[in-house]
Amino acid sequence: MSVPESSPGVILVPAVLATREPLRQAVARAGFQCVEAPERASLVLADLTLPEAHAALTSLIATPVGAALSVVVWVAPGEEAFSTVDSFHPEEVMTSGAGCHEVAWRLRRAMKHQYKREEVRRRQQDLALLVELTADYAESLDVEALLHDVTRRIAERLGVGRATLVMLDREGQGARVVAASDASGPQDVPIDLERYPEVREAARTGEPVVVEDAPHHPLFEGVQEELAVRDIHTLVALPLIITGEVRGVLLLRARGSDRRTFAPHDMDFLNTVAHSTAVALRNASLLLSVRGKTEREMSARIAAEAKAASLETYHLFFANVREGVAILDDRACVLSLNPAGETILETSSEAAMGRHLVDITQPLDETVLMELVTAARRGESRSDVDMMVRLPGGRRLTLCFSAGPLEDGRRAIILSFRDVTQARLLADELHHTKDFLERLIDSSVDAIVAADMQGRIILFNKGAEAIFGYTAAQALGGLHVDQLYPQGVSRRIMRQLRGPDFGGRGRLEVCRQEVVSRTGQLVPVNMTASIVHEGGREVASVGIFTDLRDRMALERKLSDVETRLEESEKNAVIVALAGTTAHELNQPLTSVMGYAELLKRKLKEEDAAYKPVDIIYREAERMAEIVRKIGRITRFETKAYMGSQQILDLDKASSNDD
Repeated sequence: MSVPESSPGVILVPAVLATREPLRQAVARAGFQCVEAPERASLVLADLTLPEAHAALTSLIATPVGAALSVVVWVAPGEEAFSTVDSFHPEEVMTSGAGCHEVAWRLRRAMKHQYKREEVRRRQQDLALLVELTADYAESLDVEALLHDVTRRIAERLGVGRATLVMLDREGQGARVVAASDASGPQDVPIDLERYPEVREAARTGEPVVVEDAPHHPLFEGVQEELAVRDIHTLVALPLIITGEVRGVLLLRARGSDRRTFAPHDMDFLNTVAHSTAVALRNASLLLSVRGKTEREMSARIAAEAKAASLETYHLFFANVREGVAILDDRACVLSLNPAGETILETSSEAAMGRHLVDITQPLDETVLMELVTAARRGESRSDVDMMVRLPGGRRLTLCFSAGPLEDGRRAIILSFRDVTQARLLADELHHTKDFLERLIDSSVDAIVAADMQGRIILFNKGAEAIFGYTAAQALGGLHVDQLYPQGVSRRIMRQLRGPDFGGRGRLEVCRQEVVSRTGQLVPVNMTASIVHEGGREVASVGIFTDLRDRMALERKLSDVETRLEESEKNAVIVALAGTTAHELNQPLTSVMGYAELLKRKLKEEDAAYKPVDIIYREAERMAEIVRKIGRITRFETKAYMGSQQILDLDKASSNDD
């Protein structure tokens, strides 16, 4: 009897019990499985009739993991044996004669007690954590640090990869992450709600949102690929309702490797945490509203110091970044140029200071550059705009520009640029090479077809259209490579490609094959094929097909011509032979007929020799007629003779009729 791997585990003590098949069958009958690691077990099944069992069981329950397991024991009959098991506090005790059904029944009873004990322990842990959180909310003044600690403890308690607290704008159009379990401290990170549909749904409805198998759920249309890449499997979003409106969302995301769902008791726990968090946020908001002017001034001073420190960080960043960065005023004159920008533009920051951007870069099309700067002046950001510029030495470069407004109290613009000259030349070369290869493949008279390893067509040239009857759009739109062959042939070809006997692994030598056209017609072809590898991995297969229909038709015509030529040669031989035979036989026949006629004239009809001579004369005449027919033979014609044999038909062979 087999049980699923997710079944509750039973550890056997001592380990020698694992070799007893009836015992393993009893465990399986109970719906459990035998395990070796205590961490995977819920029950201990011990045979105390064995000498080494007491020591092994004592050692096991002395560990923290073993102490949490329920114990089922066997003992020998008798009062003394039963008195020795009290120290193990067993759930069930059996005598050594217990049968398979009794063992299974007692294991199930013990497992019920174990479940109840685990439920009580879990509820105690949840209550203890809720009491701690409530106390922390009531005592702590540093709400941001507290919220980070709360998300961390929730993630640890529920075993999820990430717990996040998201606060919503008043208008509900934007959101910010203020705490995350996997961050090092308080957060203040803006997020795009379009990428978090579960947060948007919880804010809209005011109800918890629970989603399992998120990469395939319709709510996440548009971001499913991102969830799949990040291995996010289960999500829970709980609204934080403050004074009647949703002001935030407690978000939990479980990875597929976590392999968990959220049970009702988990949701009860999370709803309580969410309610407590909402109350704490409301109290913090009230506390902030009654703080005096002095505190606000202190906050402003701290904020100013922080901004100054952050600007220093940006200065260091711009000085060390590999891209060129220029700060422009509202007239597009240079206020600052970082070292990378000096190197790219072949000028110094001092020389560029105050000069117009067009004078420094000398773009071939300054209209495009000024449109970029004008858009940034209006508060718009533009990125990845390629322009060709001239350097002071006359050298030309292709630079990729990005520009945006700089919020520093002035109408300033930040402009970044990088040298993409070689990259663009390489891209153009690759583009031309790609176009050439595509034209080369399309101009081939042979059919060239490529498919990925799932059998989807990814290349279908003009030659393939001519042979198979599909257009390239139809083939690339969902045609499977199996449809191009008779049933089972495509799989046989893949086996030959992967084998060593048909041209080497990954290659198929030229062979005769039949393919299936769109109309179902079998088309004879010569084909060769290979497997395309990328980084040692099979990524595609490609086949080249030569249409043999015209060649086979020509071969049939040649065969017919050869047959007719053989017939003509045979006729010529027969005619020549017949003429020679007729010529050679004609003279002796003439002599025979002459002498026979002389004899007839000398004899009288009543003579005994007259009749034989007459027969000789008439037969000679008949032979002469046959010789004349042989002399007139122009073709080889036969007729049946004595069953299946064939002989020359003189009448037809010597007739002038067609």
